Amino acid sequence: MDLRQYYQKIRDAEAKIVEEFPVVVSNETVDGGKAGTKTEVPRRIAAKLLIENLARMATAEEIKAYQAMMAEARRVADQLAQAAKLQLTVLSVAELDRLKGHSRGSAKD
Repeated sequence: MDLRQYYQKIRDAEAKIVEEFPVVVSNETVDGGKAGTKTEVPRRIAAKLLIENLARMATAEEIKAYQAMMAEARRVADQLAQAAKLQLTVLSVAELDRLKGHSRGSAKD
């Protein structure tokens, strides 16, 4: 394989890709690569994957589905982060009664 030709093919493929981070769909490979996995990658890596026939560009429908899946994953991650921030304090009944009595007393002042 001529390395100059190889890298020229990558540069040519990269020039044809308009998105900064295109979505590619993996192809099945003989070494165990799984077909159908969608990934957002930099333009240069997408071109390399295309030239090596390890992936193909995603269709408009696949991009929409991928973006919806990523938005849902982000929403779930945000919810989990908010839940992790939740702080609970365990009070005994006596402490609760004392706090209730203190707040009633301060309201009368």
